[in-house]
Amino acid sequence: MSLFTIILLFSFTFLAIAASSQNDEFTYNGFNDPKMNISLNGVSRIHENGLLQLTNETSRVIGHAFFPTQLRFKNSVNGTGFSFSTCFVFSIHPEYTKLGGHGMAFTIAPSKELPTALPSQYLGLMNSSDVGNFSNHVFAVEFDTVQDFEFGDINDNHVGIDINSLVSNKSAAAAFFGDNSVKNDLNLKGGTPVVAWIEYDSRTYVINVTLSPSSYKPQLPLFSSQLDLSPILEEYMYVGFSASTGLLASSHYLLGWSFKINGDAKSLDLASLPSLPAMKKKPIGRIVAFATVAAAIFILASIFMAIFLMHKIKNAEVIESWELEIGPHRYKYQELKKATKGFKDSELLGFGGFGQVYKGTLRNPTTQVAVKRISHESKQGVREFISEISSIGRLRHRNLVQLLGWCRRGRDLLLVYDFMPNGSLDKFLFGHPKRVLTWEQRLKIIKGIASGLLYLHEGYEQVVIHRDVKASNVLLDSEMNARLGDFGLAKLFDHGSNPGTTRVVGTLGYLAPELSRTGRATASSDIFAYGILLFEIVCGRRPIESEPGADELLLLVDYVWSKWKEGKILDVVDRRRMGDFNVHDVLMVLKLGLLCSSNEQAARPSTRQIVSYLEGEAEMPEILSAPAGSSNDIEKGFEDYLDAYASSSFEQTSTSALLANEMLHTSFATVSTSPSLGAAR
Repeated sequence: MSLFTIILLFSFTFLAIAASSQNDEFTYNGFNDPKMNISLNGVSRIHENGLLQLTNETSRVIGHAFFPTQLRFKNSVNGTGFSFSTCFVFSIHPEYTKLGGHGMAFTIAPSKELPTALPSQYLGLMNSSDVGNFSNHVFAVEFDTVQDFEFGDINDNHVGIDINSLVSNKSAAAAFFGDNSVKNDLNLKGGTPVVAWIEYDSRTYVINVTLSPSSYKPQLPLFSSQLDLSPILEEYMYVGFSASTGLLASSHYLLGWSFKINGDAKSLDLASLPSLPAMKKKPIGRIVAFATVAAAIFILASIFMAIFLMHKIKNAEVIESWELEIGPHRYKYQELKKATKGFKDSELLGFGGFGQVYKGTLRNPTTQVAVKRISHESKQGVREFISEISSIGRLRHRNLVQLLGWCRRGRDLLLVYDFMPNGSLDKFLFGHPKRVLTWEQRLKIIKGIASGLLYLHEGYEQVVIHRDVKASNVLLDSEMNARLGDFGLAKLFDHGSNPGTTRVVGTLGYLAPELSRTGRATASSDIFAYGILLFEIVCGRRPIESEPGADELLLLVDYVWSKWKEGKILDVVDRRRMGDFNVHDVLMVLKLGLLCSSNEQAARPSTRQIVSYLEGEAEMPEILSAPAGSSNDIEKGFEDYLDAYASSSFEQTSTSALLANEMLHTSFATVSTSPSLGAAR
């Protein structure tokens, strides 16, 4: 063996031994020691007593705290990650204890700034587009006090291991093992110090997570997970903490922290760590007694006080018992009035059967919203108002319009939504749109709405039937992502149960034929409406149109079906507006629309099958039955629809065609005009 080879082998051996014997460690007993620097980002700050505060009682903010320099986490010779352990003390103070808020996470990441991260459910770690990306190289252990159904959280008081995603690889309800190995629940929202230990053994690939309300470390961990972190860890990475707030704010505190690579981190003594701040108490108003004055002045003051109290009582925001069970944030009426400039006409985005939709700008932080103000005479009333809050208020999905909050004062009912700058989809399909959608944008919209419907039908804790899927209820954000809105007619029922019979509601042209017979809205009736929506997007035509010079109306589903049978299906494509398109994809979408709009419920695909077809994961079956609608039965169809709508304000006339034209662009119990923010319809 040559001398060069011996030297080379010796060098590699020396590097491997040096890497495996790495002994990086540090300990913070409070964070005000100038010798122990720490890197802060976002709203994080250090109190005078050394307490580190990651977030405060401000909505939608991020706080980061990282060890200032990178540590070596991986052997560059053999690519094996090092063992590590950490011990830290934290405390979570929600603004509302029972409701909690988005939590915090111990984090190992390539960057200490995480510049693209978002607050709320993303914990300041990632954003909606990079969740689940292997290129993230992020290891985190989350301590969350909100149950987010988008990421499959088990409850609103849990600990979970996250790898490149916020969908936990393993999680457990917060607890600790006391004497005799008895498991005790631990409330992360209690505002008391909690000690956490996280240990990774690179030889056995075992991660242990342990919690305790005291400095004493339990013998048993809360849970263990076997994961090889070598593919996740890079050679040099940052270690620290990330936290965020959403609509519900929480203050996240760190009292102390120790960390060590290839060894056990030092234990922390609660008695030697900074103390938590006292709970803030709101000042109690006191009645100040005035000296006795002349009788005339006393009478005038009494009259003035009586008038003032009557005005306050008249305009008070009375909270009834059912309002206490609603989850989203309740805004003050004056706050929304100011945001919409007093509900001025210049801020009006649209209007319809339920009332008006206004653009608003909230302060602290500055946020553009849409405010749906339900009119006093609306037939929707308090019942549908409660339905919309209780249903959409708990839904979380990137293809659904987010309900931010609500307000009720007297007969004024208001809902606050994310503002959708590009308005509703129908404005890009019909009439003379200012902007023409490309085929790629239309296919993205089609897939987005399918994803949102799949979440409603299968991904939520209950089955949600939207009952009004149509182009004017599809909203487009600043990046032209589709979001399904308007849940005022939504129905919820448990998975595995059968929906009950209700009055028929929805919009003419999108209603499944079985609704007039059974009155029972199902996921299949949503799928029927989705099929009609597919035709609208491809053809650029409304579900029901009057043909120039013709006495009869054109049913879009009937038109597409006839062209399919003639072998001229591409004739339905609106080339004037769609431009170039992928023939294979267009044929696939049109065929899917025919399957969804079938007369037979059993012939329609499930929402999950629709997503599989669109993603190319499964082949569509042959079309075995005609879709709903027939040009020979248009007049009879309108009469059947009219009979089925007890809530309709229209009356039958002797001429069916006249009736159809009158009802052409009219929705039953829904908004007929699409406002720019659309969500607030």
